[in-house]
Amino acid sequence: MAQQAERTPRSSVWLEQKAPRGGRGGGQPSGLDRARITGATVRLLDAEGLARFSMRRLAAELNVTAMSVYWYVDTKDDLLELALDAAFGELRLPEARETGEDWRDQLRSLAREYRALLVRHPWLSPLAGRYLNIGPNSLAFSGRVQQVVRRSGLPAHGITGAISAVFQFVYGYGTIVSHFAARVEAAGMTPDEYHRAAMTVVTAALETAEVISESTDIRAARGGATVEEMLERDFTFALDLLIAGIEAMVQKSKPG
Repeated sequence: MAQQAERTPRSSVWLEQKAPRGGRGGGQPSGLDRARITGATVRLLDAEGLARFSMRRLAAELNVTAMSVYWYVDTKDDLLELALDAAFGELRLPEARETGEDWRDQLRSLAREYRALLVRHPWLSPLAGRYLNIGPNSLAFSGRVQQVVRRSGLPAHGITGAISAVFQFVYGYGTIVSHFAARVEAAGMTPDEYHRAAMTVVTAALETAEVISESTDIRAARGGATVEEMLERDFTFALDLLIAGIEAMVQKSKPG
């Protein structure tokens, strides 16, 4: 019990008090630094996934020993946290200063950037929920989102709720799309081939045919000749609903 009481949550590589390794003195591997190791980590995670990632596999990719990597990071968690923030650095952010661009368009742009990032890096989704996610690129993204939502006119007490509504939706949507992409790849099909095969199965099965048939008109009204078009239309409409909700809450908060 005493040992349990002494346990504390894991901190963050971004809160470490010591300088990044690599300058200890003699003996560190030449040609390595945190940036190169982090870049290799991102590429390896993209190629092989989170489940197969290991420090030993990374070392082989870098053509060094596993111990060489530990000159620059203390743990595998530290390295994954660095990779997570490196991925957030890919996001294109609107200007921090006022440019006259409508906050709605900027919010849509940020949401689309985040969704694309989650789909492009399927390993990002579980890591974003595992770590504090306070690296410089992540904080830059969070800060810009906050600035944009503030411009909507929402009262201060509604800002975090609006951000949660939009970006937790995007997180879920992007995660599901990345899972779908993984199933498609594993099946050796295109997304459209996979969708057609799946619909053929579920419409023929007694257990699912009735529910599927009842949604025929909904699916027809949604439109979209391809899976990509269907996903895009659903995402766009859902995002518009959320933005309309923010607008409605702004009006509701006005006196009189």
